[in-house]
Formats: sequence, structure tokens, C-alpha cells
Amino acid sequence: MTMNYHYISLQHFFSRLITMRYINKWIIFWFDLLISLSVSLIGVLGLFSFLRIPYTQVDVLKGAFASLVGSLIAFFTFKVYHGVIRHSTLRGLWRIWGVAVLKSIVLCTLLLVLKASFTPKVYLVGLFIDCVLTMLMLVTFRIFIVNMYNMVLLQFGKKRKQVLVYGTGDESVMIASTATRHIFVQDYCITGFLTFNKEKRNFRIAELPVYQVASREDLLKLVNRNSLDGILFPNLKTVQYEKERLIRFCEQISLHTLVVPEMEEVHNGTIKRSIRDIKIEDLLGRDEIKINMQEIACLLENKVILVTGAAGSIGSEICRQLAHFPICKLICFDSAETPMHNLRLELEDKFPNLNFVPVIGDVRNGDRLDYVFRNWHPHIVFHAAAYKHVPLMEENPCEAVRVNVYGTRLVADAAVKYGVEKFVMISTDKAVNPTNIMGCSKRLAEIYVQSLSLAIIKGEVQGNTKFITTRFGNVLGSNGSVIPRFREQINNGGPVTVTHPDIIRYFMTIPEACRLVLEAGTMGNGGEIFVFDMGQPVKIVDLARRMIELSGMRVGEDIEIEYTGLRPGEKLYEELLSHKENTKETLHEKIRIADVREYNYQDVTRCINILSSLSLNVEIVDMVRKMKSFVPEFKSQNSEFEKLDN
Repeated sequence: MTMNYHYISLQHFFSRLITMRYINKWIIFWFDLLISLSVSLIGVLGLFSFLRIPYTQVDVLKGAFASLVGSLIAFFTFKVYHGVIRHSTLRGLWRIWGVAVLKSIVLCTLLLVLKASFTPKVYLVGLFIDCVLTMLMLVTFRIFIVNMYNMVLLQFGKKRKQVLVYGTGDESVMIASTATRHIFVQDYCITGFLTFNKEKRNFRIAELPVYQVASREDLLKLVNRNSLDGILFPNLKTVQYEKERLIRFCEQISLHTLVVPEMEEVHNGTIKRSIRDIKIEDLLGRDEIKINMQEIACLLENKVILVTGAAGSIGSEICRQLAHFPICKLICFDSAETPMHNLRLELEDKFPNLNFVPVIGDVRNGDRLDYVFRNWHPHIVFHAAAYKHVPLMEENPCEAVRVNVYGTRLVADAAVKYGVEKFVMISTDKAVNPTNIMGCSKRLAEIYVQSLSLAIIKGEVQGNTKFITTRFGNVLGSNGSVIPRFREQINNGGPVTVTHPDIIRYFMTIPEACRLVLEAGTMGNGGEIFVFDMGQPVKIVDLARRMIELSGMRVGEDIEIEYTGLRPGEKLYEELLSHKENTKETLHEKIRIADVREYNYQDVTRCINILSSLSLNVEIVDMVRKMKSFVPEFKSQNSEFEKLDN
């Protein structure tokens, strides 16, 4: 009983020990000093004994004093006692070498000043031995600490999951080497490398075995034989490369897939923060879109920029990307208080030198907008404020018109009034051949912005503002979108709900979409509707299945997929262009210009005046009928407004 109690106490002690972030630097300092003094005394006494040189007690005391002073000067100069020993790097070895050399120089100088009775031969040999032994023992001490920590962690730490690093390239080897130095990376222990190769040769890299497989069966045998828990990919490019082979295999056998998204974090010694599970966004994403950073920087340099809807998914990402450029001031405008507060904290934390102003306001409030434009005189406006959820807007059509149409008009008019240089509007593929209130409201906003731009060019409206519209599809992971919803349903044990087995959507990552928005804003001359290349459409039910499998579960066994039927206004598929629209190329391969019908500004203004009045008075039927007459391609689907279609 007593023995068991002592074991539990010991286990508790070591468990507490391994959870400590670091040992106090002064403890390390005193250990280093003790090692340095011991090396000097043992080295000198050993040398005297080996060479049979007589020495006095005074000589030993002089040597000890000189070693103490030399050690103190060297340690305080190079500060080798700083930092966490188990995270020591090659740079730390150079500092230890510097300590040994500086200590020897000071030691030699002091012994000469103190007139120690040593011959030149003793000086040279003794100092060389002291320098080498000091460096050797300080390094040995650190290796001992690392190995002890490793041993204690193995014995008393929580069980770590066994993972293989995919590939044998430089990044893979560096990750494995870094992980070895850090002992463990998060909850995972790297035990080798994995490659696809029909010739199964056995070899090792960085002291770790390289396993080669040629099929799913080979991988399954390897997993069972080595009790593997996961595969770690060195970057997102390899994830894309293996998404239809290795990652599929892993999903089928419920094997974890992990990724290190940013190699820079490994170099900085923060690999723990980098490793994460592969997400569905990683599999749907494409090669990184290249944009002309220099042209964008020239456009934005020393400019005051207003972002409406700044606290939303798109608006907040535009703010983050703008923060990397040499702008003068960023005005973040939104009506949502808590998301704006969160954005403020994030920008203050990540971009401490950014000059930005969070402004609470509503695009439906003309006086508030007038104050913002009059007070800060923005040069460029990114208009992202909008209501976007199709079913909600189908149930609240008047608010969709008030925000998406009337609000856009107020912001655009204020931009002209106060001499804004460029106005970039964020639109949606749902504006093309709209089948719902939200899509039609965004199409009306496009029409107003484009007709205003044309009126300025023709001289019908006084102003110099260039109006640009960007149109793209669904963005991955935006607030309230399908992926966060599926993820929540999976975490809750299902079922995962899909509206229709054949429904498809285009997807783009939020950063990708916002980069293209900035690029389009740079190349636009006014009046264009820029259409983004959204890649291949994705079947939503396939997306649901993939997310379930990525979570380590099986469709039909662990989690069911249920079909709930199309929601009001929902399409089976989205379009980026109407059947009457063609496109023209731009300098960017991912961006094209839609060749759209022109509208008369006065006609558009009269229509929006009528719609604004009807929406304000909540005359829903008359308002929707007017929308359909002005946008004849608007045909409602699965909606109460189908009866208004001719």
C-alpha cells in the first residue's frame, strides 16, 4: 500500500513537471556556472597530474577565481541560460561555443594579471582543454535534460498518437526533425515517413523509417501493424495532390489526416500551433490565386478606405487583407455590435500599427452615411453590407430591398457626393436569373451601380467615381453557410440535412474571393461587372459525405443524410452569367468581365424610389410585382411569389 502511494506521488510529481512550460532561468544559470567551474578545476588538476607539474593551493584558487569571473562574463554576454532547453536549436550551440571561447580568453587574461606560476605550455594546453570541456559539458547537460524530459514524458505523460509524415521531401524531413527536437508535436508522435511506391525498399531518413505503400490494402496493413493513428501532410499542396487517393484511403479506414499549413511557423519554432486536422475547405480549395500585389499597393497607398459590412465574413476578410497594405486609414462600418467588437480586438492584436476606426451604423441611415463620408472622406469604398440568406429574405422581402437595394443606393450616392475615387460592390451569383428575393435585390443593386456609373461617364450625373461590381458564388465557411452547419450536425451526431440529392454549388475560399475583389478593384475603369472563375461545381450531398468521412465516421452507419426538400427561392444550381451575357477576358486568368445590358439611370432611379416606398410601407405583393416587372428574368421557385410570375 505504501509502495503504491509513493508511486502515485511520484507519478503526480512527474506529471506536474512535464506540464511546466519551463524551469526558471536562474536555476539553469546556477547549473551552468557549477558545470563551468567544475570543468576548470577538474581540467587544471587533471592536466597538472598528467604532466606531473607541481602546483600550490594559491595557484588553484587563482584559477578558480579566474574561471568564476570568466564564466560570469561569458554567461551574461551570451545568455545561454535564457530559453527553453528542450527547444534548443543550432543557434544555441553557437552561443555555447561563444561562452567557451570568451571564458577562456578572460581566464587567460586574469591568470596573466594575477601572475599565476604557469608555463606557456600549461597556459596553451590548459586553456584549450578548458574551452573544449566547457562546450562539451554544457551541450551534454542540455542533451541530458532533453532525454530526461523525453523519458519522463514517455513514462508519465498522456499517450500520444502515432503518425507518419507524408513524403520524403525537404519540408517533410524538416517537420520530422523539428518534431524530434520538440519531442512531441501536440498530441502526436512522428514515427516515420510514408510514400507511394510499388518498389517497397526499406530505408531511413533522419533516423526514422520510410514506409512505402502501393494500394489501400498496403496502407491498411501498415496501419494495423504499427498501430498508426494518422498521416501528417507537410503542406496544403500535398493535401490537394493526394485528396483523391491517400486522403480517400484514410477516410475509408477512419485514419486521421493532419496538415502543417504554414511552413514558416515550423521555422519559427511554433509547429505546435500549425498542426491541425485537414478540413473540407482544404479539399475544396484550389491552387493559390496570384494577384498583382504591386499594383494593388500603388492603388491603396496612403488612401482612406471604407468597408461597409466590415464585420461580416467577406467584409472582415477584406479588412484583414487591406491591413497588409500601406493604407492611410481603414473605416470599418457595420451595424452588428458584437462582431464589430470582435473585429476590433483582432485588428488591434494582429495589426497594432494599423490606423482604423470601427463605426457602428446602418446603410439605410442616410444621415449616418453622410457623417462618415463628410468626416473621413474615403478614397475607396468596398461595399459588402447586405442581407444574404435566401430563406430569410424570402420571408422578409421588404428588408432585403431596404438593405440590398436602397442601402446600396445611399452608399453609392454618398460616394459620388464626396468624390470617392472607386466604389467596389460585392455581389453574388444568385443575382443571375434570380429565383428568390435576395438574388433579385442584389441584381437591382448591380443595375443601380452600373447605371450610375454610365450616367457619370455620359455626363448626366456630376462626379468622378468609378463603380465596379464583383460577382462570385458561395464562400467556404462564411457565417451561416453550409459547411459550418454540416460540421455542427456531425458534431451533434447527425443527421446531416441536405435539401435535394442533385443540388450543386460553386465554392471559393473567403481569402481567395477577397484577393480577387482587390484585384478587380485595381483593374476596373468603371461600369464593369467582374465575374470570378469559381472552378468546378460541387454536389452538396458529396460534400456532406466527404465531411462525414473526414470526421472518421461512415455514412449510413454512424451518421445519416436526410433530404429536406428545396427551400423557398432555392435553385438546384447557381449561375455566374445569364444566358444573355457574354464575357471578355482580363489580364487575370481568374477574372472576366460580363457583357451586360445597359439601363437608363433615370428609369432605374424611378424604379428604386417606388420599391423603397413600397418596402417602407410593407406592401409586399406590389413590391415583388414591381421587382419582377423591372427584372423580367426573376422567376420565383418554391415560393409563394410564384403566383406573380407571368
